[in-house]
Amino acid sequence: MPKTTPQCPMDSLLRLLMGPWTTYIIWVLSDQGPQRFGALKRAVPGISTRMLTVRLRMLQGAGVVWRAQAETIPPEVTYGLTPRGSELRSILDALGHVAERWKAEGVFAGDDSGTA
Repeated sequence: MPKTTPQCPMDSLLRLLMGPWTTYIIWVLSDQGPQRFGALKRAVPGISTRMLTVRLRMLQGAGVVWRAQAETIPPEVTYGLTPRGSELRSILDALGHVAERWKAEGVFAGDDSGTA
């Protein structure tokens, strides 16, 4: 089946956000501010170095994340949200409020999959 380009902007945005770890990375950068690669990896428990690299490159390509590299040995690489990425903060906050309410209602009872 040939891949077709989505015509709906919402479809494109949802495809971007639904990638593995994507919203978690955006949430950490939104909540904690710019992070060096190692600190970001520690803040996203369970993500592999390769997956974090892939996700950050994808987010950078979409204009959601910026990358700054200091000319040191080894290079210090820092990532943060662009203004476009910061636009997602209110959406993540709204999801967080829903998640907290659902948790209080017992929807996530017995779920130890993470904190938000």
